[in-house]
Amino acid sequence: MSMFKKDGKKEVPGVGVSSDIVFMLLFFFMVTTQMRDTEDKVMVKIPSASEAVKLERKDLSSYINVGTPIRSLQAQYGTETRIQLNDSFKTTKDIRDFVAAERESMSESDRAFMTVCIKADENTRMGIVTDIKQELRRCSALKIMYSARKAE
Repeated sequence: MSMFKKDGKKEVPGVGVSSDIVFMLLFFFMVTTQMRDTEDKVMVKIPSASEAVKLERKDLSSYINVGTPIRSLQAQYGTETRIQLNDSFKTTKDIRDFVAAERESMSESDRAFMTVCIKADENTRMGIVTDIKQELRRCSALKIMYSARKAE
């Protein structure tokens, strides 16, 4: 019987820390994970390049995708080359508003380092790319990079 009897000392049960650890891990991954902002609506087969430069800070870059719409959108938009800014198809006239909105979303000190990255399909006509570059010059977005995969 003495085995089940206590001496009158009552101990406080230990505090469960497993829920705290799970919460801290969840919070850590929520803070460090970057969600993808835009969905690709154009097919882009990036041409190969002999020299490639990696972007230092991807948060300072804005992307312009140029190519034919993906198969699920071809019935609605056709198979002509389209320009995708964020999540919608736009024209070259809308690039000025796009650049202004991207600049406004950045801090004042980072605006000078904004880079526009053009991801164009390898079969895209150069005239469209030239029109995009001209419009970027008009809105003083002079740091332009082209996405390419490294030649193997």
